[in-house]
Amino acid sequence: MRKLSDEDRRLWERLKETVNPLSRHRPPKPVDAKTAGESSGRKATKSKHAAAPSLPKKAEKTQPAPPAIVRLEERTRRRLSRGLLPIDDRIDLHGMRQERAHSSLTGFLRRAQMRGNRVVLVVTGKGTAGEGSRGVLHEMVPHWLSRPDLRDLVVGFEEAGRRHGGSGALYVRIRRRREARGAAS
Repeated sequence: MRKLSDEDRRLWERLKETVNPLSRHRPPKPVDAKTAGESSGRKATKSKHAAAPSLPKKAEKTQPAPPAIVRLEERTRRRLSRGLLPIDDRIDLHGMRQERAHSSLTGFLRRAQMRGNRVVLVVTGKGTAGEGSRGVLHEMVPHWLSRPDLRDLVVGFEEAGRRHGGSGALYVRIRRRREARGAAS
């Protein structure tokens, strides 16, 4: 460990003056190694593991965790795939690049929630058929739907039935919009 030069020490002292402690109790001022040895009548020894002053942890404001993503109920999925339950809207992401597809999907889901849609269809495509590879959107859309920033929009999702695109599409259940409480009527 290298020693601080006089200039570095002055800069360090100036920096320490600008820092506010986390609690009302200020940590004890560090004792200079030279002074400590002289006051006790013995030489100061350097410890490899100097104890750092413990500071109380600041209480963090906790935000409620976003709701969990769930699978669609079996009955709902079955009725959707048979055409007995209507699909409120659909978006086709074929041919879009990831960035555009992500922003299109997010905007689509927000509009669907505003309109009061319950179930929408998101078509991703199956991807290329070569060597068992999957399409990028086919892989990415489920990840996007599971992310915390979309959980206020999405209750759950599941692979669509064959009549709606099979593995190249997803049924997405939209979360009901929360009304602002205490709003003037």
